[in-house]
Amino acid sequence: MSGSRTAIITGGSRGIGFGIALKLAEDGFSIAILGVRSEAEVSENLDAIRSKGVPVMYFQGDLGQAGDRIAFIQKVLDTYGRIDCLINNAGVAPKVRADLLEMTEESFDYVMGTNLKGTFFLTQLAANEMLRRLDSYAGIRPIIVNIASMSSYTSSPNRGEYCISKAGISMMTKLFADRLSRYGILVYEVRPGIISTDMTSKVKEKYDTLIEGGLLPIKRWGTPEDVANAVSVLCSGKLGYSTGEVINVDGGFHLRRL
Repeated sequence: MSGSRTAIITGGSRGIGFGIALKLAEDGFSIAILGVRSEAEVSENLDAIRSKGVPVMYFQGDLGQAGDRIAFIQKVLDTYGRIDCLINNAGVAPKVRADLLEMTEESFDYVMGTNLKGTFFLTQLAANEMLRRLDSYAGIRPIIVNIASMSSYTSSPNRGEYCISKAGISMMTKLFADRLSRYGILVYEVRPGIISTDMTSKVKEKYDTLIEGGLLPIKRWGTPEDVANAVSVLCSGKLGYSTGEVINVDGGFHLRRL
C-alpha cells in the first residue's frame, strides 16, 4: 500500500471530516482516520469511503491523549509506510455554552486539550515523520492542512474557549508553515463558516434567521463538501509556491460588509 499517497484526517468519520475523507478518497488517497467512536459506530461511513476503491484505516483514540497520538501515527506508518497529507480537522465544542465570565477551567481544558494542544502535538509527531522520509517521496512534498474556523477571529462570548482554540490553530498554521518551508513541506489553513453538521444542528433556527437576514453574501449554509473541495485543492500540490495561506469557506462572511 506504500505506493499510493496517504492522507490522515482527524475526526474523519463524521461531519466535515467525513466529507474531507470521502473527497480525498475520490482523489485516490489511502485514508487514515483518528476518531473517538468505536469502529462499529462509524462503520457505515467507513464503508462509504472504502467504496471509492482505496484502503481505509480507522483508529479509535483520543486526540487529547499523548499515548493515543503516538499509537495512531505508528499504526499509520505500519499500515502505509508514509504520511503525505495531514488534515487537522478534529475538534470539540464546549459541553455547555457558558458566558465568558462563568466559563470553567474544566471546560477550557477540555476544549483546548483537543482542539489546540492535541492538534499541535499530533502535527509535531507527523511533521517529524514526514522529515524522516523526505528522500522517499520522489518529488512529492508532504502537505498539512489545518481546519480552523470563522471563530478564529469572530467573537462568541458564550463559547470563548472554542474561539481561543481556533485562534491558536491560525497561529499554529503560521508557525509550522514557517518552520517547515525550508524542507518544501507546505502548510495551509481552511476556515469554515456556518456549515451544516451535527455540531451546528442545535443552532439551526438561529443561523437560518441570520442567513435570511443577510449575514452572508452567499445566502446559504455551507456543506462538508464545500470544505472538502477546498482541502482537495490544497492537497493536490498545485499551490506549490504558496504556504501559510488561508482559504475562507464561509459564504463570504469574512468580507465584513456594511
